Amino acid sequence: MITTQLLRPESIVVVGASNNVHKPGGAILKNLINGGYQGELRAVNPKEKEVQGVPAFADVKDLPDTDLAVLAVPAGLCPDIVETLAGTKQTRAFIILSAGFGEETHEGALLEERILETVNKYGASLIGPNCIGLMNTWHHSVFSQPIPNLNLKGVDLISSSGATAVFILESAVTKGLQFNSVWSVGNAKQIGVEDVLQFMDENFDPEKDSHLKLLYIESIQNPDRLLFHASSLIRKGCKIAAIKAGSSESGSRAASSHTGAIASSDSAVEALFRKAGIVRCFSREELTTVGCVFTLPELKGKNFAIITHAGGPGVMLTDALSKGGLNVPKLEGEVAEELKAQLFPGAAVGNPIDILATGTPEHLRLCIDYCEEKLDNIDAMMAIFGTPGLVTMFEMYDVLHEKMQTCKKPIFPILPSINTAGAEVSAFLAKGHVNFADEVTLGTALSRIVNAPKPAVPEIELFGVDVPRIRRIIDSIPEDGYIAPNYVQALLHAAGIPLVDEFVSDNKEEIVAFARRCGFPVVAKVVGPVHKSDVGGVVLNIKSEQHLALEFDRMMQIPDARAIMVQPMLKGTELFVGAKYEEKFGHVVLCGLGGIFVEVLKDVSSGLAPLSYEEAYSMIHSLRAYKIIQGTRGQKGVNEDKFAEIIVRLSTLLRFATEIKEMDINPLLATEKAVVAVDAAYPNRKIGLFFHSLRHIYYLSAVILPTFGNSNGRIENTYIYEESSHIFNLFNRLSDRLPCANGGRALLFQKS
Repeated sequence: MITTQLLRPESIVVVGASNNVHKPGGAILKNLINGGYQGELRAVNPKEKEVQGVPAFADVKDLPDTDLAVLAVPAGLCPDIVETLAGTKQTRAFIILSAGFGEETHEGALLEERILETVNKYGASLIGPNCIGLMNTWHHSVFSQPIPNLNLKGVDLISSSGATAVFILESAVTKGLQFNSVWSVGNAKQIGVEDVLQFMDENFDPEKDSHLKLLYIESIQNPDRLLFHASSLIRKGCKIAAIKAGSSESGSRAASSHTGAIASSDSAVEALFRKAGIVRCFSREELTTVGCVFTLPELKGKNFAIITHAGGPGVMLTDALSKGGLNVPKLEGEVAEELKAQLFPGAAVGNPIDILATGTPEHLRLCIDYCEEKLDNIDAMMAIFGTPGLVTMFEMYDVLHEKMQTCKKPIFPILPSINTAGAEVSAFLAKGHVNFADEVTLGTALSRIVNAPKPAVPEIELFGVDVPRIRRIIDSIPEDGYIAPNYVQALLHAAGIPLVDEFVSDNKEEIVAFARRCGFPVVAKVVGPVHKSDVGGVVLNIKSEQHLALEFDRMMQIPDARAIMVQPMLKGTELFVGAKYEEKFGHVVLCGLGGIFVEVLKDVSSGLAPLSYEEAYSMIHSLRAYKIIQGTRGQKGVNEDKFAEIIVRLSTLLRFATEIKEMDINPLLATEKAVVAVDAAYPNRKIGLFFHSLRHIYYLSAVILPTFGNSNGRIENTYIYEESSHIFNLFNRLSDRLPCANGGRALLFQKS
């Protein structure tokens, strides 16, 4: 719950206020004073009548009614103070800076629970505990430095970690990035990253609110809400970039010990960010650089001109852009020669445009004008200009300032001499600009932004997917563990995923007869053992009945062998698609090259079910091996449309079969005409053990059952998934649009 008293308090009390500004209670009071807070400011300190010129009270019981309380006292004292303030002083917002709660001990966790119970009882907001506080344009309730430039059009920063928020601000301030608000949620006992995003989304005013959001996340408590509100904000015109820390096993352990929260798997996070349209970053420098890019005019293309007086940085920037799929096109022809003739002898215009160390501000102006007006194949410019200290750069940066205000094409200023030309850079930033001191970091940031997908459409592709049949098959599976091939085949058929012809039997004559009918060569695989290849349970290119009979006899002797499966031997590019159920997230769908390449190259792309066709194509295009899928060096490519269709159909299958915990289809054999499934495995557990998985379905608070007519004219139920916290409004909206077969209205609620 985020109250007005938290955002715009008319009165603030610092409990544990101090004259020592090196203590949290002293530093936060100082920041409030220096920040020009206009409301009533109070302090609680039993030893002082006045703290930093602010009236002090011996006990919270002596206070008048107060909107916001900032607590900088030991953890054990906090529950009673919160109860007193909320119950008797009408305090409806709390920021608890103190550590020593659930991140440390069980006793600390119990203290948190008492505080949470109190604030919820009185309808109050709680930030923390174990945080640096909150600051916005109204009040600076943080004990840390630096305090950035704050204005309504600056960036909103939401951080799980207080220290990380501080270091992000350090990085941002040197770049000139400005802020609207900084949220340090700490242990996030009541208000976490998802809650802040939800509030920003539900109360978004495009005329007044910031359109830029930066996130540092250690644990995603509610992926559904993060997905829904982040994608909603992006659709409203916002831009969001985020770091999700704790992607490695060791990092997850560290994140857990930091805030007491359990970290999420990296593949699930990657899939969630892709689905939401969040730009993923991996360091503070990347995050703040992306934030600075967000403040500049939006890119309309991928072609960049690099204008510099230093050759080396231009080369490194060219490399960074190229690695990220961006272009530095060669400039040649009459216009390029015309430009070169106006520069000093020895200057280069091929791109990068190098005006030499002796180049003048007028040369910079000239190059920018040519890129803006005469070079149609240029979408944006990058200006790299520093100094070894021989000259000042004021005039050069004045030209940049002028052109950044007038040019329609974006200009990215790269001013690396932040020490040698510190005064000049500071003057440039003071005019409201940002600076990218490192060209490679900028190139990486741009590639992350350009390659980030747009928010996915929250719809499920149902065409050709037999949902009732899928449910019947799942409900008929007799036991836990790996699903037998006949069930696998039936599920894939129900989802409309094409399979290669196959036959399973423990009878040698039947196996040989099938091979004779479909034609040699064939593939034989043992049924039973999980890792068939490891036990000699896969034989390729069997060309005769005698060879097949011998392999049948051998493989049936393998431990746990129950039968033999035979398929025609097909040729094509091996692809892979699979999925794994992740707690809270749902199914993460993976795709890439198949066969041994999955484990060796580990080149896979992830998406969060259900997937649209647009998402499937984005996953395929993001693979490093995409050129192989397209076709390379005389080898024909594969049918990308069929590959995308299988990815989408698999994701739909999984949304209606949440009992499936893992699955692989490896390989899919792909040609330019078709893609077919050759092998699949489903580790499965029964419904009784996994009813809870239903609560993790995305875009689902309720299911409405519309009519769906099959080929026989009978009416069957199908399902539309949609997210809404207002279930009865959803009921009315959907049921009016999608009437049931009997003319009535039906709504099935899922456990949340």
